[in-house]
Amino acid sequence: MRVSNLYKNSKKPVISMEFFPPRDAKASDNFGAIIDKLSELKPDYMSVTFGAGGSNRDGSYQTVKKIIDKKLPIVAYIAGLGLGHNEITEILDRYKEIGVETIFVIRGDKPRDDNYTPHPESFSYASEMIAFIKKRYDFSLGCAGYPEGHIEAESLEKDIEFLKLKEKNGAEYVIAQYCYDNNYFFKYVEKCRAAGISIPIIPGIMPVYTVKMTKMLSKVCGTTITDELQNKLDKLADADKNEVLNLGIDFAVEQCRGLLKNGVDGLHFYTMNRSKSTSEIINRLRRENLL
Repeated sequence: MRVSNLYKNSKKPVISMEFFPPRDAKASDNFGAIIDKLSELKPDYMSVTFGAGGSNRDGSYQTVKKIIDKKLPIVAYIAGLGLGHNEITEILDRYKEIGVETIFVIRGDKPRDDNYTPHPESFSYASEMIAFIKKRYDFSLGCAGYPEGHIEAESLEKDIEFLKLKEKNGAEYVIAQYCYDNNYFFKYVEKCRAAGISIPIIPGIMPVYTVKMTKMLSKVCGTTITDELQNKLDKLADADKNEVLNLGIDFAVEQCRGLLKNGVDGLHFYTMNRSKSTSEIINRLRRENLL
């Protein structure tokens, strides 16, 4: 399954869902049920992330294989930071052998390990790894974009220059980092088009799962928690987890309505290996005939 063809040929918004490799035996036991539940929604594809510095490459591979065994369309991530050329080709060869046709390429973050030493051949930028892969494989390649700018970027404009280089080197679609104000996404797409970037740019959707997780991820990703959302969270300071979850669903549904009414090519859901929020959001949008 080549994702680039989906975005070219689909007559409706493409729905994708992202997962990470289960971190322990209990999570692994639950993972199959989560996939089964979400597969009932018939997403166009699912994707699996890749541990920093290849720290969980076997877990990523096994998770991808598990989804393939369920006959579901899959995209495999690869994060090149810290990996040598031979390690990258070994990983990609394994994915190719089990039928993966689309690879999502990111630089990745440095592992939180004081003893971590990157391979001297490792790539400093995703654009470099995209060029490396494109010369050696026939994968469809995706890449990341950052509507509020990458947290390490000199500026949003500079970050968009790097995105243009990713496209030049072979990236065929972009999944945008999530944001809680659609205006960040719309303005980002406008700037990208003005810079000559023509590949599809897909908004990422991160529902509020818990207040703690929302704050933590916002800090790590450089995503603004808007005043509107913060006020809603403040009102639920003493609420139970279901009230917070329902707030997240309501907020995400409203955000998706705005995106879909403005003609986005798809929606990419960060599931955090959970099923309820993504299921409810998609079902509500479908009842409104927006999907």
